[in-house]
Amino acid sequence: MIRLVLLLVLLAAIAFGAAWIADRPGEMVVVWQGWRLETTVPVALAALAAFSFVLLVVGKLVSLILKSPRLVAAFSRRRKQENGWQALSRGLLAIGAGDGARARAARDEAARFLPHEPLTHLLAAQSAQFDGDGNLAAKSFRLMLEAPETRLIALRGLHMEARRAGEAGAARAYAEEAAREAPTLDWAVDAVVEARCADGDYAGAREVLERRMAGRGVDRATHRRHRAVLLAAEAMALETADPPVAKERALEAVRLAPTLVPAAAVAGRLLGAGGELKKAAKIIATAYEASPHPELAEAYAHLRPGDAARDRLKRVRVLAARAPSHPESLIALAHGAIDAEQFAEARAILSPLVDEPTQRICLLMAELEAREHADVGKAREWAARAVRAPRDPAWIADGVVSEQWGPVSPVSGRLDAYVWAVPPGVTATPLLEHEAERVRNAIAAIPAPQPPVAEPPAEPAALPEAVATEPAPPAEPVVAPPAATAAPVKPAAGTNGAHPPAPIVAQPPLPDDPGPLMDDDDLTTPRKA
Repeated sequence: MIRLVLLLVLLAAIAFGAAWIADRPGEMVVVWQGWRLETTVPVALAALAAFSFVLLVVGKLVSLILKSPRLVAAFSRRRKQENGWQALSRGLLAIGAGDGARARAARDEAARFLPHEPLTHLLAAQSAQFDGDGNLAAKSFRLMLEAPETRLIALRGLHMEARRAGEAGAARAYAEEAAREAPTLDWAVDAVVEARCADGDYAGAREVLERRMAGRGVDRATHRRHRAVLLAAEAMALETADPPVAKERALEAVRLAPTLVPAAAVAGRLLGAGGELKKAAKIIATAYEASPHPELAEAYAHLRPGDAARDRLKRVRVLAARAPSHPESLIALAHGAIDAEQFAEARAILSPLVDEPTQRICLLMAELEAREHADVGKAREWAARAVRAPRDPAWIADGVVSEQWGPVSPVSGRLDAYVWAVPPGVTATPLLEHEAERVRNAIAAIPAPQPPVAEPPAEPAALPEAVATEPAPPAEPVVAPPAATAAPVKPAAGTNGAHPPAPIVAQPPLPDDPGPLMDDDDLTTPRKA
């Protein structure tokens, strides 16, 4: 707008000047070398303006001719840049579309037109990664380290290539360098935290989180949660080795995240072992009300070591009242009732769940049948149903089902990645091993049935040796044992001898199963002949 006003003012001034000169034409006479030129002032001014214009045009033409080599070089350079940028654009789009052939062609074209452009190295590295050529990708990323604008991209690329090659030390070094230069980078923070957690350096991992928080790379609520996760992991690691430090870390974790299940479970166990039952019960109950979990129920039931099973059942009833309709509460009550041998109560608790039982419910029913009725058949039937039953929740991180909770994902290294949910695509969960062990123990405790034993016939008199062992045997004659060989039969009269044959007493055969042993009196008292 201002330029338009100035242009209008300038035009008005020129028009005013032209009108003023036209009103005062005057005369001009020029005499030079015998030439005499007479004209008016407006005509002279117009001729002067035309001469100046021609002179300006000629000067521009001469300048253009003199600058033509440089202009041609600049035009060629600009044309190459345009072609190079177009090649980069096509290459990046081809990488995104998964077209490796077009990406390689665009990479070669960009390298020809823009050999020193950092994005050309990026395209080369990405195309090499697409082709699986890790050496070429690493070489391209190292070239990108020299440019400040692509240094962080290069560090991330080198970190990824080192992890893919299994070089954990190199990957950690690249992540540490990126975290120092840019403390708010999520991938660098996660990689450093993962490496330090693997080394057990939870204090160093928390230091990285503090630097990110100082750079305002994360909101305060997320920072508190992540710090609580690391404190809970450290408390779990020190629960046996250093209980006082573990309790301190667990209590701080509970203060930052009261609903974090591992932190509440560790704090409850350590406080219960130290006799602070009321505080431990409050911490576990608060976490259980928000996230019912079997580990919390187990810790709450065993707050005081040495309690009887009925006392544990009473305590579990109090905890289950925080979430009375949740399946975990019913399962915890059933566990407590079975341990307390309140089998009718356990069956009543499980009755709403047996229509569509999960794997844990099936194993609980198997244990109940084994312990209440000593019915091995039904116990094994329920155990077999557990194989095809719906799955129970478990700790999952990036698709990996784990027996225990962990601070970082074993796949991506992401902090606080574990969730308690039903795992997809698996047939069993690690938590079932504890339940299956209970079922095996219950079945093993069932006494084996004894086969019926037939009553044997009366055993003949004891052997002479047995009789001799007694201090004062009776004076009655001892009957020969049944196994002794009968006296030889003499030939009958009129054949080979003169005397009749001796009578042979037939002995009954011994049964295959002799049955139970006889009393001591039967073994030692001789029979009369």
